[in-house]
Amino acid sequence: MTASYPHPVSSWLDPDTGALIPHAALISELAQNRVVLLGETHDQYDIHRWQLYVTAALHAYNSNIVVGFEMFPRSAQPILDKWTAGDLSEEAFLEKVDWKKVWGFPPELYLPIFRFCREVGVRMIALNCYRALVTRVGKEGWEAVAEEDRDGLTPAKPATEAYRDYLFSLVSGPDGIFLTKSEEAEARKDRFTRAQQTWDRAFACNIAATQTGDNPPLVIGIIGRGHLEFGHGTPYQLEDLGIDKVSVLLPSKGESGKREQQPGIARACFCLPNVHERGDMDCCEAEPE
Repeated sequence: MTASYPHPVSSWLDPDTGALIPHAALISELAQNRVVLLGETHDQYDIHRWQLYVTAALHAYNSNIVVGFEMFPRSAQPILDKWTAGDLSEEAFLEKVDWKKVWGFPPELYLPIFRFCREVGVRMIALNCYRALVTRVGKEGWEAVAEEDRDGLTPAKPATEAYRDYLFSLVSGPDGIFLTKSEEAEARKDRFTRAQQTWDRAFACNIAATQTGDNPPLVIGIIGRGHLEFGHGTPYQLEDLGIDKVSVLLPSKGESGKREQQPGIARACFCLPNVHERGDMDCCEAEPE
C-alpha cells in the first residue's frame, strides 16, 4: 500500500520508513557500494541532470568509479573508450555509436553526463546487448539461441510472479490483452517477460564483468526505472550473479512522487521540482517485434 510522507523538493526520502535522509550521509553510504543504479524516464532533462549530480557526488567520495549506460550495446565499447580518451569529437562520437539508431532520444539529454566522464577521466561502459537478441529470445526462448550468438550473456534467472505482475501493471490498460486469461494473452506475457529479462540480464552481466580483480570500481548504472524498481529486473539478476551491495535511487516529482513512496521500491528517492510531468513506462518496449 502506498504511504503518504512529506517529501520536500531537493531532499532524499527513505520509502521504507518515510524518513528524510541527509544528502552527505546517503552519498557517503552509497560510495561504499559495488553498484548504484540511477533510474530514469528517458525523455526528461531534469532527471538526467539529477543523474549527473549524483554521479559527481559519488565521484567526490570514491574516485574509483565507472558509469554504465543502458543505451549502448556491448559492441560500442571501443567507441566509448575512444570518447573518454578524448580521441573523438561529440559529432564523431554520436555518429560512430549510431546514436539515432541505438537510442533515438535527443543526445542533449545525456551529453552532460558523457562530458563529465571524459573531463574527469571516468570510464563509460556499455550495458546493453544487440537488439535482435532481445527480439529472438522473446519470440523463441533462450535455448533457441546458439551460444556464439548470445553476446556474452548467461541465461536470466526465471522471473518471479511479482515481477511478471509488476511488468504487466506498467503496460496494461483497462482493456489490455495482458489482463485477459486467453491462451494468446499468456503467450504474449511469456514473450514480453523473456524480452524484458534479456535486457535485465544484459545490464547485470556487463556490470558484473567489471567486478573482478583486487580493486573493482563502483559501477553507476544509468538505466530506465522499469528495470530497477522493487528489486526486480537488473538488481534481481545481479543477485543471481553474486553481486551484492547494490542500491537503487529514483527521482520523484511532486504529487506523482506518491508512487515512489512504496516500501521496497528503492533505497532512496530524490524529490525534483515538478516542472516536467510524463507518465511513461520505462521498460524498453511492451512487446518484442
